Amino acid sequence: MKSSLLLIGFALFIITSCQQNKSTNFQVVSESYISDTTQYAQCHASSIIETKDGLLLSFFGSPYERHPEVGIYTAAFANGEWQKPHKVADGKVDTTSFPTWNPVLFRNANNKIDLFYKVGPSPNDWWGMVMHSGDEGKTWSAPEKLPNGILGPIRNKPIQLKSGVIISPSSTEESHELWKSHIERSTDGGQTWTKIAIPSPDSVKVIQPTLLVYPDESIQALLRSNQNVVMESWSEDEGKTWSEVQPTTIPHPNSGIDAITLQSGAKLLVNNPLPSGDSWEAGRNKLDLYYSTDGKSWQTIIHLEDEPEGEFSYPCIIQTTDGLIHISYTYYRRKIKHVVLRDIAPK
Repeated sequence: MKSSLLLIGFALFIITSCQQNKSTNFQVVSESYISDTTQYAQCHASSIIETKDGLLLSFFGSPYERHPEVGIYTAAFANGEWQKPHKVADGKVDTTSFPTWNPVLFRNANNKIDLFYKVGPSPNDWWGMVMHSGDEGKTWSAPEKLPNGILGPIRNKPIQLKSGVIISPSSTEESHELWKSHIERSTDGGQTWTKIAIPSPDSVKVIQPTLLVYPDESIQALLRSNQNVVMESWSEDEGKTWSEVQPTTIPHPNSGIDAITLQSGAKLLVNNPLPSGDSWEAGRNKLDLYYSTDGKSWQTIIHLEDEPEGEFSYPCIIQTTDGLIHISYTYYRRKIKHVVLRDIAPK
């Protein structure tokens, strides 16, 4: 990352906590917003990735979610600021326009950037699409439909293992009551995919996994659920098989989550730390950052948002090569908020 990211603000606050005999000190470097109400009234479901020039962010924007004119936008961070968002994809099929959903950015095995997204009238019957960029998101290839039965990463980024295997976290919403998660696994750099179920009872709704890798090469999937807690599943064989989902102790209101493995090996999770309510946005008025070293014991280290009401949801978190941590998330459905942190713990 260019040094401009370090100059766009000073610390707003410092949160210090201890977990498992490790001191964690994260300092907020900057906060900024991506918004362009001349192009869209609402925006949601951001994804962020590091580029050679800085950062690239994607989200969907429209008059409102499910509107047939919902489009996929990207915005670049360059020269110390966010540039104007550009619409890069829509859901037009012949003469019909469908909503688009949940873009996910991923740097593929050929060092190009993939932009995965969904098209369709609802999550019950959407399909997966992908575009590719060889110039760090400045231009994109023509959209391609993914093979039947393959949806692509449903909201959170894929991971690539040391062996080269790519694991893409995905899920289906066959009906309002039946939500199931799975991963899509590729051994050929994303040319072909195999769909592998994450086992769960039909009464437990789980979607939108996020993936963490551990030193013993085990993989943990943390999942959005209707159980008022984040659920988890584990794989010990590079994603070929998964344990049945089990509850964690992390409170959760059936909203999007995301997590990363830091360069230090520690884990960070972004989650709305409240139980669900009667409406879909219930519990999304608070957003926390959690820390763990083993994926089993998690501790809140930063309150990113804490309001009596409002929506702060669908986070995406990455760490760039310079060690900075970047979190993007929906801010009142009117903007995408971007928070930059750094770990100032003694090394």
